[in-house]
Amino acid sequence: MERISAHQFVMLGAAVLMGTTFFPVAQVALGVGGRDGWMAVLPAYGLALPLGLMILALAREYPGQNLIKISETVLGKWTAKGIGLVYLIVSIYFGALLLAQVEDTFKRSVLQLTPHVVFIGAMLFLVGALAWTGIEVFGRFAEVVFPLIILGLIANMVLTLPRFEWEEFFPVFGEGIKPILFAVLKLAPYACEYALFVAGVIAYLPQGGQDQTQLRTGVWRAVIIVGTVNALLTLTELLVFGPAEAKRLNYGLLSLGKLVEIEKTISGVESLFLLIWMGGMIIKVGAFYFMGMWGLQAVFGVQDHVKWYLLLAGVFFVIGLFFQNGVELVQELSVTDDYLILPLAILWIPLVWGIVRWRRRGKAG
Repeated sequence: MERISAHQFVMLGAAVLMGTTFFPVAQVALGVGGRDGWMAVLPAYGLALPLGLMILALAREYPGQNLIKISETVLGKWTAKGIGLVYLIVSIYFGALLLAQVEDTFKRSVLQLTPHVVFIGAMLFLVGALAWTGIEVFGRFAEVVFPLIILGLIANMVLTLPRFEWEEFFPVFGEGIKPILFAVLKLAPYACEYALFVAGVIAYLPQGGQDQTQLRTGVWRAVIIVGTVNALLTLTELLVFGPAEAKRLNYGLLSLGKLVEIEKTISGVESLFLLIWMGGMIIKVGAFYFMGMWGLQAVFGVQDHVKWYLLLAGVFFVIGLFFQNGVELVQELSVTDDYLILPLAILWIPLVWGIVRWRRRGKAG
């Protein structure tokens, strides 16, 4: 079986946690939490910490197995198959929605005339080819791309500093803490997406004692880096656009990129930023593509054969073609996050972890 290193796990996990969330995070946080919504971003991503550490604890108990296989031992075969089927359906559907979102993002900026079918097909080719090469190559890809994504986001924020309107920052806690708590709940599914990916990738993690320490530390690093960068990005959009305009923009980051000017001579560099961020989009869609394949293997026992990769790509393609309206797509992503991904992660992972802990204490007693 393939293995990824602890460092690859950290970078891949951080890239999946970041994914495409840099596009909607400000709109969601400021739309629900108001002017202080940026404060909710880091705590919301913090939910990935307990979920990720629970999964790593289970990986130590059941090395070389993903959470679906572990669930067969803990919850029983048919219960685990049912959960695995939900995992499979959610992974495929949400991954296809993300694929459509990538296409919508580029059509709004630099590829307005590119046919829907062509872009979806090209993106699927890249994702499918990357998935076919294996999880180790996927991890190496993340090691290269994730630092570029972070640098691109930081550069975008720094280059828009001259456009900051600092009075938009005040008043702090003008509406109290309750809107911030609601924003944390609304942003929590982003952390759950990461947790569901980790639930599958644990089958490929190293098992050494030192590696386990690095893996746990890696979860902390991923959450802190991604949560901090997205919180600062949300604050940047607040200070540039104001809360009313920021929560209206579906892709505020694209509008932010259009405002970048270098020495008052170079502008319109959002296309360059998009090329960098495209790597993150490929990783996020690829993660859910892998999750769909892991679900197929766990539930139906399929082998690692090219026909299953092609079948999965076909399903992604059909669903991705169905969603061509950007507003409807954002709404569908939000509904899937709130009512499928969030409940699956916060119910399934603690349940399996809790039962394993209870049984171990029973044996010790």
